[in-house]
Amino acid sequence: MTLIPLIDAAACSAHGDCEDLAPEIFRLEDVAVVIGDGPDELMLAAAEACPSIAIRIIERESGLQVYP
Repeated sequence: MTLIPLIDAAACSAHGDCEDLAPEIFRLEDVAVVIGDGPDELMLAAAEACPSIAIRIIERESGLQVYP
């Protein structure tokens, strides 16, 4: 499965947990932004660590949301 992270900028509180866990995928600016790609497991872990639930994870081929 190949996943794609999407940031809800309006929901992001800029805690930075995603960047701490996956700096190759996320960077914290005013809010979190996606800057790259990485292992699906790492992407999911970063999304699950977001206290604002501002990261949605989509399955690339089907377009289905797998998190949250």
